[in-house]
Amino acid sequence: MQKILFLLVFPLLVIGCKKGEKQVADNTDNIALFTFQDMPRKQPINQEAQNILNEWQEFKDLESSFEVFDRAGNNEDLILAIDDLLEKEKALGQSAYPETFDKPQIKSRQRIFRTFLLKTQASLADQTDVNEPIKQMLGANNALRKQFNVLVNNKLDIELILNEK
Repeated sequence: MQKILFLLVFPLLVIGCKKGEKQVADNTDNIALFTFQDMPRKQPINQEAQNILNEWQEFKDLESSFEVFDRAGNNEDLILAIDDLLEKEKALGQSAYPETFDKPQIKSRQRIFRTFLLKTQASLADQTDVNEPIKQMLGANNALRKQFNVLVNNKLDIELILNEK
């Protein structure tokens, strides 16, 4: 009797344990992972624009937050880095812009950058794939950095063109 009971219970235990292992494996697939391998690289800023930006403390703070963002190794670090970037971007938007960069072109690119920062934050909160929002956020930051170069390199006097008679 004991042998028959053992032969019936043992296969049930084996089958039950295998199902538990499969569930654990399925749960690890749902975790949102990110890598910086396929992400856009930072757009370089030319020396003339960098000299102006070095005097803008809020921009320097934002750049230092990007260094923390680049070192994020897991989702918790990434959440903290994005929160810090949002705070620094908000401070940047409320600060006094240097005269050269106090233009609608810069402010609109900064607003787009903030939008993609918020999108990345939402993806992290929902625990969904963050690779695409991070690519978009880095692309928007590169567009902002590129616009700094464009404004410094553009030597056309717009007022002279608009006041032509």
